[in-house]
Formats: sequence, C-alpha cells, structure tokens
Amino acid sequence: MADIFDVIADGTRRDILQLLLDRSTRGDNGTSVSQIVHELGVSQPTVSKHLKVLRDAELVSVREEGQHRYYSLATAPLDEVDDWLVPFFSVDPVAATLPEPAVHAAEAVGRAAAQAKYAVANAFRKLPGR
Repeated sequence: MADIFDVIADGTRRDILQLLLDRSTRGDNGTSVSQIVHELGVSQPTVSKHLKVLRDAELVSVREEGQHRYYSLATAPLDEVDDWLVPFFSVDPVAATLPEPAVHAAEAVGRAAAQAKYAVANAFRKLPGR
C-alpha cells in the first residue's frame, strides 16, 4: 500500500476526497466518476487515475451497478494521518511537564478540538450564499 501521506499530497486527490466527504454528509450513496468530473472540472482519465490511487490506498470504496461505478469515502486510513498530527495540536510547553496520563488527556482534547473546528468550518461552508 502506498504511503498515505504521498496519496493525500496531491491536490486533485484531496479535492476528490473533499467532494466525497461533502456528498456523504448529504446522505449520497456514492458518487459516479461523471459527477466527480463535472464537479471538479477535471478530465475523466485524470479522475480515473486518481480514483485508482485512492482505491489502492483504501481511501475510497467502489460500488458497481451495471456499467456505473459509485465511489464513497473510506476514512479509516486517515487515522494514521490523524495519529501523526495530534501531537502537533497539543504541543504546549506546559504539557511537556505533565505526567504521561495527562499528556494523553491533552492529546484527546486536542483531537476533539480539531474535529470540532473542522465540523464548524464545514457547516459554515454549506450555509446558503457561501
């Protein structure tokens, strides 16, 4: 499996992941390649190439219906990225002096704060007129 950081380093792949995330929060049961092409304004061969990389990294799942394929976000591989980033959110000179259990608690608070910040930003982006 490709290094997750290499996979998400590409802007087009991040755009695809964001699109799939946005559609999943609206309750969509998968997004077709043609919908991705239309939304992102990228060629079909380019989208297909990036979807293959995302499939290989297990960041998307695919459901086939006849000749159509519908892609959905699979977030489990992003846990590795999350685990790597969390210590950066909780970097605090005071935390460096805390005992180990308190550091883990600070990391959990940092993770919760980062998730809340993302949820608020995502909700704000979906407001009418945005």
